[in-house]
Amino acid sequence: MNKQMKPLKPNWRPVMLSVLVGSAVLLMSGCSLIPTYERPAMAVPAQLPDASQGASQGADAKAAKAVAELPWASYFPDQHLQGLIKLALDNNRDLRVAVLNIDQLRAAYQIQNADRFPTLTGSISGTRQPSTQAPYPLTTSVTGGVTVSAYELDLFGRVKALSEAASAQVLASEEARKATHISLVASVANSYYALWADRWQLALAEQTLKTREDSLKLLKLKFDNGVLNELDLRSAQSLVEAARVTRAQAQRQWAQDINALNLLLGSTAPADLLPPQPEANLLAAASSKDSAAAAQTVQATLWPDLSELPVGLSSEVLLQRPDIAQAEQQLISANANIGAARAARFPRISLTGSAGVVSDSLSGLFNDGRNAWSFAPSVSLPIFDAGRTQAGIDSAKVKRDIAVAQYDKAIQTAFREVEDALVARRTYADQAQAQLAQAQAEAARLRLSTMRYDTGVASQLDLLDAQRALFSAQQALIAAQLARQQAHISVYKALGGGWVASAQSSSGVQ
Repeated sequence: MNKQMKPLKPNWRPVMLSVLVGSAVLLMSGCSLIPTYERPAMAVPAQLPDASQGASQGADAKAAKAVAELPWASYFPDQHLQGLIKLALDNNRDLRVAVLNIDQLRAAYQIQNADRFPTLTGSISGTRQPSTQAPYPLTTSVTGGVTVSAYELDLFGRVKALSEAASAQVLASEEARKATHISLVASVANSYYALWADRWQLALAEQTLKTREDSLKLLKLKFDNGVLNELDLRSAQSLVEAARVTRAQAQRQWAQDINALNLLLGSTAPADLLPPQPEANLLAAASSKDSAAAAQTVQATLWPDLSELPVGLSSEVLLQRPDIAQAEQQLISANANIGAARAARFPRISLTGSAGVVSDSLSGLFNDGRNAWSFAPSVSLPIFDAGRTQAGIDSAKVKRDIAVAQYDKAIQTAFREVEDALVARRTYADQAQAQLAQAQAEAARLRLSTMRYDTGVASQLDLLDAQRALFSAQQALIAAQLARQQAHISVYKALGGGWVASAQSSSGVQ
């Protein structure tokens, strides 16, 4: 009598084990050992102490933030200057290096991020060798297929943390490019107005030299006829030589500033984009010894004043600067590296496998080849490394602390730059105004000295001293106005202005 066979019950234990293992892998792959990032508190006062003195009435943080979005083409209305800035943005080597650094770090990020995915390699290999058994015939083996080599299961987020660190470095390089861009725009503007001042200094020196040479000829004629003593003649001759010295200095300064501008542009500055020459009649009035408008001509025609930018009181406006954003991205990168260092304490699982076909001949590889596969997982667990792993974690934390300190320093440096720019804008405005008043006073003094000399009340030395004082006051007025103009540029740069080219291109490549 046959016994009735009982149906086999399925063994669900391996299936359940596989599900549990898979679930654990999925759960572990979502974990991260990166410390929670928090932006450090600003290591500067909450307000800009001098902002209220240099700002327009009713200025606030929103108005200051708008400075970073003010296009440089709007802030610098001069067409010549706009052409020079465009030329510099196209050819400047520092800006080109900054752009190439972005490309290099993007490629490095792509390499790092590729480790998060398996690498598939297709290959065909063959061997031909004698058999190990008599009569030792030659045997052929051809293998073709796809291989996955040493793919790491990122259970503890090590590879992901490294990828995030590399991504932050890319963002930092993009902010560095913005900082270089802003600095370049400001540098070209400073050089442009320096050249404008150089033109006036040189033209004023040449006009003054011509006027003094003409005066010296008349005085020499008086001396030859015995009307003038040698002391007055030598004093006038000294003034002529002093004008020659000033002209040589102005020529040297012009040439050096042209060279500096050419370096910024990455090419020779076009002549039609350089600052205009002063008008001859204005120079004649500026150098005239009897014109009350001698000082006003320099002040009124030197250059158009830049607008007074509003500045808010909150230090939060510093966060819009790209160098601050760059320092923060480097801090984020250092913070992510801590997660990668921590993950090094846990097991590392790598998978290596292949699938393909094997045949005795290359021609039959894809016709009658036999299926072949291999699967070789590996697990490595640090047991004893003499403290290497812990030292790696400590090193990553120290680098993070260094990045925090560098971020704080960047904030403090930006705070000082804004403060210095605001103080310079306010004080140079006062200095230029006082310098203008002095030049006007010296022009009036020269006019009166000339009248007294013509009537025989004053001596030749009094007249020469008045001429020398007016010339020095006019030179100082040009220098003070240049400093005031450059102070306006410094405020614009310190608040992050200069990245946007126009109202239509508020983002992207400028």
